[in-house]
Amino acid sequence: MLQAADLTIRLNPADDVVIARVELAAGTTLVKEGKVAVAARVPAGHKIAVRAVKSGQPVRRYNQIIGFATRDIAPGEHVHVHNLAMGDFERDYAFSSERKNTDFTKPQATFQGIVRPDGRVATRNYIGILTSVNCSATVARHIARHFEDRLQDFPNVDGVVALTHKTGCGMASEGEATDLLRRTIAGYARHPNFFSSQLVGLGCEANQVNVLIASQKLKGQYAFTIQDKGGTRKAIENGIARIKEVLPEANKVKREPVPASHLTLGLQCGGSDGYSGISANPALGAAVDLLVRHGGTAILSETPEIYGAEHLLTRRAVSKEVGEKLIARIRWWEDYTRRNGNEMNNNPSPGNKAGGLTTILEKSLGAVAKGGTTNLVDVYEYAEPVTAKGFVYMDTPGYDPVSATGQVAGGANLICFTTGRGSAYGCKPAPSLKLATNTALWEHQEEDMDINCGTIIDGKETIAEAGARFFQLVLETASGRKTKSESFGYGEDEFAPWTLGATM
Repeated sequence: MLQAADLTIRLNPADDVVIARVELAAGTTLVKEGKVAVAARVPAGHKIAVRAVKSGQPVRRYNQIIGFATRDIAPGEHVHVHNLAMGDFERDYAFSSERKNTDFTKPQATFQGIVRPDGRVATRNYIGILTSVNCSATVARHIARHFEDRLQDFPNVDGVVALTHKTGCGMASEGEATDLLRRTIAGYARHPNFFSSQLVGLGCEANQVNVLIASQKLKGQYAFTIQDKGGTRKAIENGIARIKEVLPEANKVKREPVPASHLTLGLQCGGSDGYSGISANPALGAAVDLLVRHGGTAILSETPEIYGAEHLLTRRAVSKEVGEKLIARIRWWEDYTRRNGNEMNNNPSPGNKAGGLTTILEKSLGAVAKGGTTNLVDVYEYAEPVTAKGFVYMDTPGYDPVSATGQVAGGANLICFTTGRGSAYGCKPAPSLKLATNTALWEHQEEDMDINCGTIIDGKETIAEAGARFFQLVLETASGRKTKSESFGYGEDEFAPWTLGATM
């Protein structure tokens, strides 16, 4: 049973607030904080002031500014949307000031991977059906459905998956939006987790199949259009016949020991709560540090959700140029949201607020913890192929399906997804692991969660211990162990390329 001294979590001696481990009743005395009395009920995961803060003054958590008091706050008060809000302040980017040498581990950890003929390594073995336009989505789905419950003779094939989307026409045939869509589709077409893929078009769309293949330099890509094949039925039959041809070869793959340097993790958080930046995110960060030291790669993303904490990343950049690439993406987003009548200083979602997060600054400071502590070695635009080893950044929206789609297009062969509210998600062809931030969520939604990081909040495990435990789970999953989301069949509908510009 928790004692009075264990009721809260202090993240830094300079913080103005502490975090409630459990719901605290009015009158509860916080012994560790100088016998501060809780003024009113505070939900688990929410903040309590431990010192007086005058109206207009900054409030600190992680020893970083998470907002400004909108009225005087007394010790013991619940600190949330009623008395804390965003405000402008200067961030010191201090480019590369915290760069440090990476202590690489030898020998490298290994997993049982699938080595492709060109040397790339897969964690899964799918056959893919991709679409150039929404108009060919039904054909793609019919092709995939034909193989449901018909792969018993091909145990080494994880499935036939149709990845469809809602765009590809009603847009310019050339330009930023079309280039981004083509880059995303091409990233999936060449993804090592696909033994092979076929590209299905309609024939008259803006995103022409032949132009997509040529512009993205896709070699050996099997592609056809509904119009060329003579309609829906003939197109479906053609796609089915092609897959029947490749299934025997796809089934010949074997897993073999390969170094962990072949792993590329996409880092995601969704349905965050007040514990995210304390448990699951830093535990994932500890696992990322281990992976980087074993030669692997991890991709942090969701630019609107690192906003206000980008200075923590620029300080870890290997060079000023890399740090400036990140800030350039921040500036692009400021302009992008301005053009669309929005702003970057948005509040977290209703679910985030219910979990204890008050401002985007607070959420961002917790989100960057997923990236661990090693150097930021490069910055990529959405769906660009990730070629660097180590910790990198990819510019994406904060919306999880769109963000993870960009990461997988860039080469992520496994997704790691932290959640405090209970996000349900999968991302074929890359398996997706979900980390619960608190034990209550783990117990309530265990069928969807792969690991419980609430042990950190409960005082049963350190961040380093949880990170090491999760790193082992990553290796096992990359070796073929099924994730919870795979057991439910998540991953096809979650394919969501980023849509830019107007639909015409």
